[in-house]
Amino acid sequence: MRDLATLPKAHLHVHLESTIRPGTLRELGEANGVDVPAEPPVFDGFRAFADYNALVRSCLRRPEDFERIAREYCEDETAQGTRYAEVTFTAASHGERLGDPEMPLESVLKGLNASTSGLEWRLLLDHSRRRSVERAERTLDLALKYDEVFAIGMAGEENHSLRPFATVFEKAHAEGIHLLHHTGEDAGPDSIREALDVGRTERLGHGIRVLEDPELVAEVRDRGLALEVCPSSNVTLGLVASLPGHPLPRLLDAGLTVTLNTDVPSVTGANLAEEYARVRDAFGYDDAVMADFARASVTASFAPEATKRMALEDIDAWLTPAAGG
Repeated sequence: MRDLATLPKAHLHVHLESTIRPGTLRELGEANGVDVPAEPPVFDGFRAFADYNALVRSCLRRPEDFERIAREYCEDETAQGTRYAEVTFTAASHGERLGDPEMPLESVLKGLNASTSGLEWRLLLDHSRRRSVERAERTLDLALKYDEVFAIGMAGEENHSLRPFATVFEKAHAEGIHLLHHTGEDAGPDSIREALDVGRTERLGHGIRVLEDPELVAEVRDRGLALEVCPSSNVTLGLVASLPGHPLPRLLDAGLTVTLNTDVPSVTGANLAEEYARVRDAFGYDDAVMADFARASVTASFAPEATKRMALEDIDAWLTPAAGG
């Protein structure tokens, strides 16, 4: 079996705040007067994750904090074989928390741009469905102001409707901002239909519950919409009982386009290469199937065509046996 850390891939669903290194979190906590436990908690569902996420946010206060996690993110992604990443950041929420609307985003962009890792990236700004339409509008304003931001998307508990945000989506679409929403993770097919119809989503952020509606499966497949599947996250947050019991094989059997992602790697303990390895081990997939996951991630991305072409060529090269092998 080939080394999955050397498999060229794209990373389409990962939250920047949830990529923070444990050592970095402790150092930022000490610098900002936040008590950070020596060991991360045992994650046994969404509540533990939400509490840990709040802790991480409380440690991010100064411009250099945001710059650092962005710079380290690029280094860590490159080490996993990631060629191109679409990383999510909750800019408006941080700006509101810190009383400076633009500082968190500007600092993250400074850190991403300062990286010498070679990672190619674009930024997606997310917004919780539970929060106000006004904050969503501020999120869109930020997206329109900074060229590095290519999309906005809705996250959070999916039982909260997208309909109050319809005008925000319409404006984003008109302005050429892509729309990429979390959907079909903790809510069922109705959530996905709303994300498609009201939210104009161009991929399904998670999307694993699409299988509950065969007609919807056919629609998603026929439209060529990719799923951003995050198996370890689904298990850690209690949405799937176990990795071997994950619906990933059934999604593939249904002919859907499936990409592998980490979502919240500091919570699951798996970076992208490790996520690939967990999937390979859980389902016994060979190198050809793992290469197909990588191809899907590149093809489903919004990377420039030249970036896609080079990555796909390098995936083929990864899969080709070395001379004499």
